[in-house]
Amino acid sequence: VQLVESGGGSAQVGGSLRLSCQISGYTNSGICMGWFRQALGKEREGVATIDSDGSTSYADSVKGRFTISQDNAKNAVYLQMSSLKPEDTAMYYCAIGWRWACDSWSASRYSYWGQGTQVTVS
Repeated sequence: VQLVESGGGSAQVGGSLRLSCQISGYTNSGICMGWFRQALGKEREGVATIDSDGSTSYADSVKGRFTISQDNAKNAVYLQMSSLKPEDTAMYYCAIGWRWACDSWSASRYSYWGQGTQVTVS
């Protein structure tokens, strides 16, 4: 199983970025896909999740600004980020786990992780 994130970079306050996560070696059946982020000196936190049926959840800090989506044909999951704020600066990771992982923001519920992509907002 391999997850590869892309799309990170620098953005201005109020700007947008779209992160992509390409998943290989795993089928989109009964799983939960999530985006997490970790800022310097802080713990990793959940940002958004989407399950195999397309049900989504968002952290309060990003509701209304971020949108998670998936493309089953491409085995990919995306995170569209808008109205970016300096506090969104972090390393962003995608992860997959069994479907019940979507019931919690706990990172320990996810089995596979990407290497991360840096997002810097200034």
